[in-house]
Amino acid sequence: MRLLALETSTHWLSVAVGGAAGWVTRDVEVGPGHSGRILPLIQEALAEAGTSLKQIDAIAFGAGPGSFTGVRIACGVAQGLALGLVSGAGVPLVPVCSLLAVAESARVRYGVERVCTATDARIREVYAAAWQYQAGGWDEVMVPMVARPEEAAAAFRRIAETAEDAWSIAGDGLAVYPELGSALPWQVAEANVRPAAQAIGELALAAWERGEKVTAAEAMPLYVRQRVALTRAEREAGETL
Repeated sequence: MRLLALETSTHWLSVAVGGAAGWVTRDVEVGPGHSGRILPLIQEALAEAGTSLKQIDAIAFGAGPGSFTGVRIACGVAQGLALGLVSGAGVPLVPVCSLLAVAESARVRYGVERVCTATDARIREVYAAAWQYQAGGWDEVMVPMVARPEEAAAAFRRIAETAEDAWSIAGDGLAVYPELGSALPWQVAEANVRPAAQAIGELALAAWERGEKVTAAEAMPLYVRQRVALTRAEREAGETL
């Protein structure tokens, strides 16, 4: 099983090619420049892996939540490659929640298995969710949502109060809203954890085994936030969605 994995929901552009035997990765901080860099980065990763698009069995992508533009880029590029560049019949796509990829990255790095995830959603909000790893897979404890930091902290406290074991928190939301890091006596609290493409790929392999795949026509981003425009004051303050 050989996968191409893409993740563009943050200001990082991340690409991974590989599978159970290992991964070739490319991770670049690009700000809003995903669209101009993603195809060359895919070609670089494929070349280092010694493979081509025609040899890819499936394409995984970080579906969000995250930047509106970012999640659309990952989904759109995955769709385009699946339909137009890989083969005439196309290949399946595997959407993966970007917040779950944060939890997976934290598990691999720190060995934690109960993870609240919080990433910056701009306009004083965070994308938040909670996950528990058991029996070799992740269970969703709190569905992904967009909330004010204080609302997310309250939701995290409710989850932790019902658990016997300590929880951890990960994601760049902690860097923007430090109060999330002090909301609970976390086992690990780390802002420098992002949804890397390798984590997307690892999660996609497990999803593939469960039969969780879609066609290019069925693939959709996971937005969570339904707002599609900013107020004038928000735009003048430099906010983005």
